[in-house]
Amino acid sequence: MNTWKIDNMHSEVGFKVRHMMISNVSGSFGTFDATLTSAEDFQNPSFDFTAEVNSLTTGVADRDGHLMSPEFFNAESFPTIGFKSTQVEQHGENWIINGEMTIKGTSHPVSLNADFAGVAVDPYGQTKTGLSLTGKIKRSDFGLTWSAVTEAGNIVLGDEITLNAEVQFVKQA
Repeated sequence: MNTWKIDNMHSEVGFKVRHMMISNVSGSFGTFDATLTSAEDFQNPSFDFTAEVNSLTTGVADRDGHLMSPEFFNAESFPTIGFKSTQVEQHGENWIINGEMTIKGTSHPVSLNADFAGVAVDPYGQTKTGLSLTGKIKRSDFGLTWSAVTEAGNIVLGDEITLNAEVQFVKQA
């Protein structure tokens, strides 16, 4: 069995959500951890991921504070977001990673699309692998139901969240 740990310096985990139904607002997590385990040649891979809610940033301090509040993530009571795979379907370089995501104490099945980028050895002799991940969730599935409507009738915040991550893993000795 091979174990791979995420290389945080060469990875990013982000999301987008519709704002006012006319544009997307992006955010990212600065502190996260992930482990990939697999047999040789990435047969039967599994993933375990966590992100610290307090590391979330959208580039606007007031908005970030609102996201940490009980109206959204309630970071004080639920400091992490997690994902644990239950099955990985491999179709060549494309994978579908099925699993359970937990946000604000609520777990829900999620499928992520992954483009497997192969394996390379870096200049320091470390064996690395990379994945580009995308997926969609509904924030309401996780109890994130805060909403507002403008005077003109526009919904302030969409329910669908687009997830995206570029991750590198380092093979452990």
